[in-house]
Amino acid sequence: MVTLSGFPADAEGDSPRLVVAAPGSGHGKTTVATGLLAALRRRGSRVAGFKVGPDYIDPGYHALASGNPGRNLDPVLVGADSVAPLFRHGARSAELSVIEGVMGLFDGRLGTAEEVPSFGSTAHVASLLEAPVVLVVDAKGQSHSTAALLHGFRSFQPDLRLAGVIFNRVGSPRHEQVLREAAATVGIRVLGVLGRAEPLRVPSRHLGLVTAAEHGSEAERAVEAMGEVVAEGVDLEAVAALAGQAPPLSARPWSAQRALEHGVPPPRTPRIAVAGGAAFTFGYTEHAELLRAAGAEVVSFDPLRDERLPPDTDGVVLPGGFPEQHVAELSANVELRRQLAGLAADGTPVHAECAGLLYLTSSLDGYPLCGVLDVTAEMSPRLTLGYRAAVAATDSVLFREGQRVSGHEFHRTVLREAGNPDPAWYWRTTETVAEGFVRGGVHASYLHTHPVGQPESVSRFVWACAQR
Repeated sequence: MVTLSGFPADAEGDSPRLVVAAPGSGHGKTTVATGLLAALRRRGSRVAGFKVGPDYIDPGYHALASGNPGRNLDPVLVGADSVAPLFRHGARSAELSVIEGVMGLFDGRLGTAEEVPSFGSTAHVASLLEAPVVLVVDAKGQSHSTAALLHGFRSFQPDLRLAGVIFNRVGSPRHEQVLREAAATVGIRVLGVLGRAEPLRVPSRHLGLVTAAEHGSEAERAVEAMGEVVAEGVDLEAVAALAGQAPPLSARPWSAQRALEHGVPPPRTPRIAVAGGAAFTFGYTEHAELLRAAGAEVVSFDPLRDERLPPDTDGVVLPGGFPEQHVAELSANVELRRQLAGLAADGTPVHAECAGLLYLTSSLDGYPLCGVLDVTAEMSPRLTLGYRAAVAATDSVLFREGQRVSGHEFHRTVLREAGNPDPAWYWRTTETVAEGFVRGGVHASYLHTHPVGQPESVSRFVWACAQR
């Protein structure tokens, strides 16, 4: 039985925690992190899940497993100084927190070879949180070679505490024995061994796993299966003890109210409608917290189901997601499309990112959409992915002209347009890019931003909505 009664939930910065990392993508981090949350919760522990980087999909599975909102920790988007405060904010009620890494342990924003750990990497976040690291290794097709792999990961950054390994996709008892011997030769503790379990497979698509919101009851069954396999194959008592060895954090918990304490309250309480449901799942938990702290009433709506916006809507947030998977249904909801187009034409503030941008176009793959923007969109074989150091191209309901923002692109669609005299952003890759749209009260872009990185943009948006 795992008991964490000796670990007060975030008292004086004492937040038991561990990081689940891997040598690279595809080793089983999500399975192990989600399974740990589900298994520990089933045994009566209060748990919280976090994801390193800008990923929106894995936190949905963490939320299902933990019963708490999934949250992201991304130094690139929010700044390194905000990582520990955001962690403590999200871990307030938890007895143990699991932080799932991104890509390989040392993979982050591309920089120089001397930048160790890479900025924004799992190792970077583990260092900021002073958290022990558990490495998940897909052992299929290897045995004694895992000793060299573990030795390399432990010695590459000696001040990072690589506290144990969980082997995944182990084929037989003999295979397990050899892997345990390999780990013992380099002094790495084996915390668990997982076999090759079919129930753990979660459907994926062009941008990763199918979201928990779309996968529905199958996602719940997958999370339950992950919890069962981890409970059987991982030493949960050892994991809990390891998490409890993380030292107290001195950082003050992040607060939406403090982040906006220098702002001026709006003249009235505007009503801001935030799109959700299966087509619009890419959002940060802190966004709604900041909107409320800035003085707004936040209501949700589902463009796949609701034929009208909530009554008395003063502003609309259209987050990212997968509209291309639901474009026929979105197109068929003609009344909502017309209402949103009418509000935008009247100057109602609209904040649209990625999926939200696509929803505002004239069409996506030939399906009519809102027509707020006189452009069409279509699927592309090319993945556009990466962090962007962006500069606001013009004043808008969100940003001041010249304001600098760190953002992230993640899409497989392209826009077909004749020209764009009023872009939202400029940034440089191999050349200067003008991206997005500012049209009256509309700010639409492929760029995902994290409002914790620029909370003043939330106040600016709420004020614009209050003046309707």
